[in-house]
Amino acid sequence: MSRQAAGLSARQEAVLRGVREWIAEHGEGPSLREIGARVGPSSTSSGAYQLGRREEPGFISRTGRCWRTCRLHP
Repeated sequence: MSRQAAGLSARQEAVLRGVREWIAEHGEGPSLREIGARVGPSSTSSGAYQLGRREEPGFISRTGRCWRTCRLHP
């Protein structure tokens, strides 16, 4: 199932793309501020909300409390 078929908004897709690119470049997940800098101005709480909503359907998982521990799932 594609992400668009899963009902992701353009903003949610941009956040996931930003996380994917950051992990590819740095080898670890980005902080909320780094996500905001990459995908556009937003508050850290908005970024946390967007990422948290992606955890439920299984797009993202974390091994700790920090978003730097996030991993994307295909």
